[in-house]
Amino acid sequence: MSSYTAGLSIKHLFIYASTSVLLIASTDALSYGGGGYTANPAYAAEPDQAVYFIEPKNNATVDQEFTVKMGIRGMAIKPAGDMTPNTGHHHLLVNESPIRTNEVIPNSPTHLHFGKGQTETTLTLPPGKHRLTLQFADGAHQSYGFVMRQSITVHVK
Repeated sequence: MSSYTAGLSIKHLFIYASTSVLLIASTDALSYGGGGYTANPAYAAEPDQAVYFIEPKNNATVDQEFTVKMGIRGMAIKPAGDMTPNTGHHHLLVNESPIRTNEVIPNSPTHLHFGKGQTETTLTLPPGKHRLTLQFADGAHQSYGFVMRQSITVHVK
């Protein structure tokens, strides 16, 4: 095999590998709802649907005990178990990775469920920087994914 042929094969291998990584990354973005699309169209958020923090604001400095107020636009709050379309309830993730579309949100001290339809809670966190992620999910706690999620950072004094 000539050095030109070997170089050409390595070049093609690199292009193939790069394309494969891009394809995998694109598939992952779709499962998170990137670009307004999701792998499951039933979970696709409308442009006027969003979840958001009313308080605290991003990069706020807060006391160790502070109030979190959660908002929703374009969907209705319903308790856990209610599977009415375009409804669900809030989940608050503390220093946790986001939950993919259709995945069930775990129940743990860092994955807080508001299955009674609550839109406000009091958190107590140790001093330092913390990431809070508000994630909306259906009545079975299945995440609506990227399009119905917002993350902020708080600095606890």
